[in-house]
Amino acid sequence: MKHNVNLLAAAFALTAVSYGLARFAFGLLLPQIRSELSLDIGTTGWIGSSAFVAYCIGVCITFALNRACSPRAIAVGAGLASTIGMVIITLSTSGVVLGLGVALAGLSTGLTSPPLATAVSLQFDDAHRPKANAIINAGTAAGIVLSGLASLLAFGGWRELYILFSVISGAVAVWMLYAVPATHERTASEPMSFAISFAIFKRPGMLALCTGSFLMALSSTAIWTFGGSLLRYEFNFTQTDISWIWVALGLAGVAGAMTGVFVQRFGLVRVHWISLAGMAAGMIGLSFTSISVAFAFISVALFGASYITSSGAFLIQGIRLLPDRPDLGLGMPFLILASGQSAGSPLFGALLSGWGAGVALAAFAGVALLSACIRPRHFADKALVTP
Repeated sequence: MKHNVNLLAAAFALTAVSYGLARFAFGLLLPQIRSELSLDIGTTGWIGSSAFVAYCIGVCITFALNRACSPRAIAVGAGLASTIGMVIITLSTSGVVLGLGVALAGLSTGLTSPPLATAVSLQFDDAHRPKANAIINAGTAAGIVLSGLASLLAFGGWRELYILFSVISGAVAVWMLYAVPATHERTASEPMSFAISFAIFKRPGMLALCTGSFLMALSSTAIWTFGGSLLRYEFNFTQTDISWIWVALGLAGVAGAMTGVFVQRFGLVRVHWISLAGMAAGMIGLSFTSISVAFAFISVALFGASYITSSGAFLIQGIRLLPDRPDLGLGMPFLILASGQSAGSPLFGALLSGWGAGVALAAFAGVALLSACIRPRHFADKALVTP
């Protein structure tokens, strides 16, 4: 791993920018944006959904370009999409323009993960890939921490924050030029296929992977899209309080960097169940925030650690199911995750408007528990499913 520190650091940074800043910082800053642009909760739900729909499109684009373009080119494109999307958000004066910027920023996340998975496959052997991918995936948490700390210093200036984020994103895009491999030449012993076949979905374990990741992602939008709004409008937190809670969420999410270690030590099935149960507990706990402020910090932190760990577990499962297609192995779970989040944002918004925060949070916690009951395929140590 020490020979690929630059690749790991750059991939970690791109994940932090595209996921933590370009996508998930929207939930933190949404109360300020709603107030300035006079947006209702239903509209913000659809705008949030646009990021996840664009994410799906981005993953599909990487699948289509995987043969023609190098991982470096696609990773640079992810950084540029993130940068331009956040510039548009900065300039937005209406829900339509805001939605366009949020969607383009969301597109960057879809362009991020598959080329990074391919790059890891090119540079790391089988034993070190799960750890490398888990470390990169934890970049999301670092981005969330950065967005929370920056929000504390911005004193409500969400446009200034997005200017800062876009500058950081542009710098990371340049970094990709020097850190990510420019070719598809594979260093591992087995060849890499670039053909896409529907037979992939017939492999044992794919149905459980797709169903479980869809439900997990759907439930997660309760916090990722509406966490800030819930804290502001349901529990009367100040923006400073929300920023500190967001920092706690991100710091707890850093535990996701250990997902590869957790899976090796405790097994994929156990990590899958515990992480999703933790997400459900975090959502239920948030509904008790009116009793004590501590519930907000503890619940959101538990959610953050559980979400990053759960998504990392789905990532590892996908790569194990598709060892001959690391881009699809990582991209497929995240494509399904994005699909679930696309459906979850407007659905949670409707439940919140019609039934209130308690019912909406309980319903989405139930969805997370349902996902936990869908057991992933069991893998022996270092076992891989043949194509």
